[in-house]
Amino acid sequence: MAGKLSFTLAQYQEAATIYRKDLLMLPIIGIQESLQYMTGRPGIRYKEEVASISGDAQFAPYKPSRSQDFNLNLDFRTLETYFGSVVAKFEPNSAISTLLGTGATKGDGQMTTPTALHVLALIAKGLAEHLNDALWSGKRNPGGDTIADLFDGFDTITENEIAAGAIAADLGNYMKIDEAITSANAVDVAKSILFSLDPRLRKEELYMFCSQDFADKYNEGYLMTHGGISYNTQYDQTAVEGSNGRLKLIPLYNKMDSKFIHVCPKSNMLVGYDQMGDIENILVKEYEPFILSYIATMFFGVQFESIDKRRFKAIEITV
Repeated sequence: MAGKLSFTLAQYQEAATIYRKDLLMLPIIGIQESLQYMTGRPGIRYKEEVASISGDAQFAPYKPSRSQDFNLNLDFRTLETYFGSVVAKFEPNSAISTLLGTGATKGDGQMTTPTALHVLALIAKGLAEHLNDALWSGKRNPGGDTIADLFDGFDTITENEIAAGAIAADLGNYMKIDEAITSANAVDVAKSILFSLDPRLRKEELYMFCSQDFADKYNEGYLMTHGGISYNTQYDQTAVEGSNGRLKLIPLYNKMDSKFIHVCPKSNMLVGYDQMGDIENILVKEYEPFILSYIATMFFGVQFESIDKRRFKAIEITV
């Protein structure tokens, strides 16, 4: 039995080579909890300019002699993916035991014994969890040693733009809440956010990215204030009251400690990665007895396509 559950270094290396694309994709698949509400941009290495486009030309009553310049407005932003690496040491037998579980090798369990690929996938899955953790709070630190140091997350980008004056109340893309959010006021807070949106943003299908705590307080408050209304048929409310179902609550665990709520359409939340080139790689090496090293490289970064009030609003909770 022991022989069947042991893999040579060559078998790990073969699995890493044959299934390179699949293993590289696992961290991206692993952030689907968040990515399903965002827009993935594959094939991005280092930097790519993204822009929202608008213009001021318009139709008017017919006049053969009339012409006007079309002022094309391009709001350029940079989606930057950073090249990251990981060297994860693992003890093969422990990894196999984790996959097998108690009694998995008995009887028909032999039919589902793990392969070297399963062991490598287990490691890749762990990398995905940390990637999701940093999606909002990551802060680029070239000298750092964790995924949180690899790239600026959405909250960090927001803080930087506030400091630069590009996200501000007078621009219509910023709102400050300076009172503690409770079950008693959460519904009013959500409605005040809704009513503050630019009309061109409000008509879109929108996501309100928030913490689970905010969503819980909204649900509790909604139950208290709308319990007797005939159309209130469920506890979990998926959209903010008054938005015609367009402003959907998206509570995410990685927003747990965030001081921001973000409102924008799915197309405005960009997640960049490569997955299409040959620079990203998966290797397995043995540098010490009984211990193998899972070595991987990949590109990753996030950005808002636009922070114009017609596409975006950041709400800062200061209490």
